[in-house]
Amino acid sequence: MPRVKGGTVTRKRRKKILKLAKGYVGSRSLLYRTAHEQVMKSLAYAYRDRKQRKREFRKLWIQRINAAAKQLNFKYSLLIHGLALANVQVNRKMLADVAVSYPEDFKKYVEIAQEAIKGNLPKAAKVKVQDVEVKAPKAEVIEPVEKVATKAAEPKKEAAPKTTTVKKPAATKSTTTKAPAKKEAELKTPAAKKPAATKTTTTKAPVKKEVAAKTPVAKKPAATKTTTKKEA
Repeated sequence: MPRVKGGTVTRKRRKKILKLAKGYVGSRSLLYRTAHEQVMKSLAYAYRDRKQRKREFRKLWIQRINAAAKQLNFKYSLLIHGLALANVQVNRKMLADVAVSYPEDFKKYVEIAQEAIKGNLPKAAKVKVQDVEVKAPKAEVIEPVEKVATKAAEPKKEAAPKTTTVKKPAATKSTTTKAPAKKEAELKTPAAKKPAATKTTTTKAPVKKEVAAKTPVAKKPAATKTTTKKEA
């Protein structure tokens, strides 16, 4: 068999690695073996740092917000807590940008957080706090003492006349339904018996008459015949 050479395939694979290693220092961008090692390491670092980059930017935003808050004699933690109480929905990326580019607007955010911590909430935030903290305990105290007692007493009075009104038509309905049922049964039974008795009498009577009529007719001519023979 002829010897198969893989020059084109190996050359293509090596060029791909050297292309990824372009710009590396020294032999890491020239020699295939050292370039391959560095490329594999750099791909692993890239995968890891894609996750860590998000953490690092969040740390940077927090540092900028804290530095701007300290200039106004305030803290980062209190600022975030106060904005949450005031229901101000601003993320840390925007706060950091405002703190760097628009310090006057950032000062207003700090004032809102300070008032919210003291208890001076905006109108929208007050309504939500009252719904959660004030209305719930009042409903628990009022319902079992006043509303429940009145509700329990009122249905008892209404239930008494309802039962009497329901019972009266029930009694009348039962009497009216039972009476015609009995009368109809009584009327149907004798009517059925009477035609049966008449039918039996009508059928039996003509049978007896015919028999009685036939027997004497047969006997009379026999008696006459015997008398005539003796006379002769």
